[in-house]
Amino acid sequence: MDTVIFDIGGVLIDWNPRHLYRQLFDDEPAMERFLSEVCDSQWNEQQDAGRPWDEAIRLRSAEFPEHAALIAAYRMRWDEMLRGPVHDSVAIVDELRARGVRLYALTNWSQETFPLAFERYPFLRAFEGIVVSGQERLIKPDPAIFHLLLHRYGIHPERAVFIDDATRNVDAAAKLGMYALRFRDPVALRTELVALGLLDAAAPEARQHG
Repeated sequence: MDTVIFDIGGVLIDWNPRHLYRQLFDDEPAMERFLSEVCDSQWNEQQDAGRPWDEAIRLRSAEFPEHAALIAAYRMRWDEMLRGPVHDSVAIVDELRARGVRLYALTNWSQETFPLAFERYPFLRAFEGIVVSGQERLIKPDPAIFHLLLHRYGIHPERAVFIDDATRNVDAAAKLGMYALRFRDPVALRTELVALGLLDAAAPEARQHG
């Protein structure tokens, strides 16, 4: 194993629309209905696949005019869905880089909003390459976006570890010959990477403090 490929949202960055919509709803069940029936994950994924946000907002607002302001907020206040980096995961990226492991990222993300995250979080520059679904108009778990990543960067799947918090994406990577791990939390991820020989058994801080 000489390569590790990370998903970003949910693994390295805490992105969740609830971070925004809890500010806009007083009623938690009403917020959940909105996120499951109006601005649901399938709708958001179409932007991850390349659909322009202006078109997405216009079409959904025509369908749910009573929610037009809340729908518009999904894009206008999108940055408030970013809570920040998952620090213990980012520490793992830093350790892998220090050990000379090749690092890449494969993310389902809108081409319009990803530059905002890239600017905000300098640790993303640690990756030798990042494939963004919205830029490619391909989306995980489509095998085509995995093939694009492997071909573009000369990655041998049998020498690569793929990390994602979505089971369907992990399954797709495994079918292509990668060692695929479903992200649960940084502690579990560290344990799995130690078992593969990619990390030392203890984090640098733990070694320093005995």
